[in-house]
Amino acid sequence: MAGAQDILFERRGAAGLVTLNRPQALNAVTHQMVLALRAQLDRWADDASVTRVVIQAAGGRAFCAGGDIRHLYDLGQAGRRDEALQFWRDEYPLNAAIKNYRKPYVALIDGIVMGGGVGVSVHGSHRVAGDRYSFAMPEVGIGFFPDVGATWVLPRLAGELGTYCALTGERFGPGDAVGAGLATHRIPSARFPELLDGLTGTVPVDALLAAFSEPAGEGPILARREAIDRLFAGSRVEDMLAALDDEAVSGRDDAGWAAETAATMRTKSPLSLKLALAQMRRGKTWDFAECMRAEFRIVSRVIEGHDFYEGVRAVIVDKDNAPRWRPAALADIGEADVERHFAPLGARELVLP
Repeated sequence: MAGAQDILFERRGAAGLVTLNRPQALNAVTHQMVLALRAQLDRWADDASVTRVVIQAAGGRAFCAGGDIRHLYDLGQAGRRDEALQFWRDEYPLNAAIKNYRKPYVALIDGIVMGGGVGVSVHGSHRVAGDRYSFAMPEVGIGFFPDVGATWVLPRLAGELGTYCALTGERFGPGDAVGAGLATHRIPSARFPELLDGLTGTVPVDALLAAFSEPAGEGPILARREAIDRLFAGSRVEDMLAALDDEAVSGRDDAGWAAETAATMRTKSPLSLKLALAQMRRGKTWDFAECMRAEFRIVSRVIEGHDFYEGVRAVIVDKDNAPRWRPAALADIGEADVERHFAPLGARELVLP
């Protein structure tokens, strides 16, 4: 269970200030933190004296490295899967509440931001990247899938950057994040305290952030936009891997990168790769609510399967980094295997605010 101090709320001037406060766990989001944040946002939404919400994190290493995956793994292994599913049933409406929040919602992101941390930041109106900003959606590496609204966010990045992010788990630094649209501003970490002071006042948020913002520069991922758009444009993961393999032996400038990228993808769960690609292609035409309902349908099936538990075992529990995926090969996963994850849930569908 989350302690009372795992997430802190403070009224500071005109700002409602949220601090993620589990630095020993890289600020991973627990179920109780999800419930507390949702309740506080609802209160501030109706409080005329709060004109903006600011979310930050303690510790310096991570804004938030994700959800409390180990706890969810333990619940699933103990046969308490309905209890685990309740976490996502509460987390996804929180993501939607942030997306639809009527007041400026400013995330000050310095350090790792992954999974659940993305869910409490990327949907906000303003996302500030500090010096240590490092965004990733690495879920396919633990037999899971990019959730917390990634079905909406990633397909709307330029070109195939979202597909690349979903299938590789590659980290976007500040320059890549601003260029891709994951972050809205690049501000040096040393200025965050001064920026926070300004955010507690009455200066409009847009004007204040513009005054602090600096050029983000081009990161290494955006420098490969042409290759990413070309190699990740297919409708099948197998075709993308074949294209990367061809690029790897082409002798062109991107050959080494292509070989490394293909090797990375081949370590991921084959089922997760196919689910993630389906999300990227379908999410492009769905509205936000439809994306969130689809994610809940997927997670409802994933926690009844094999790869999530095997992936968490390999990466987090035993740390042998040698997962034994089932099925082990992309060729063994048919369209029906993917499709059943997207099937309606009837009375168990996600209810959004």
